[in-house]
Amino acid sequence: MSDNVPQDLKYTEEHEWARVSGKIVTVGITHHAQSTLGDIVYVELPKLGAEVKAGGSFGAVESVKAVSDLFAPISGKVVKVNDALVGEPELINTEPYGDGWIVEIELSDAGQLSNLLDAAAYEKLIKE
Repeated sequence: MSDNVPQDLKYTEEHEWARVSGKIVTVGITHHAQSTLGDIVYVELPKLGAEVKAGGSFGAVESVKAVSDLFAPISGKVVKVNDALVGEPELINTEPYGDGWIVEIELSDAGQLSNLLDAAAYEKLIKE
């Protein structure tokens, strides 16, 4: 089974993805992560306006198998949370790169983007 790794996104070693649009970075977990976790039953979302640090935990996803922290790929302020996940956490399983997004963060330091993995590097990581 080949993991779905969109080429236009950036990735973390903790299996989050980041879609950069100007100063706004949309964050979710990868297909590989949701597939490993299994059916997601609950998502702990951060509060709007919360400050997050690159590599710091900003919430959690709970599946039938485990609870896993969510780690911010970049530092900034949470400007939007995906409230749909409260009632439908399974969106992370069915559409990890679409309706299953988790938060939008206003980027505080664009230089941090260079610390993220591109699709090829992430594909290599999950094959190891």
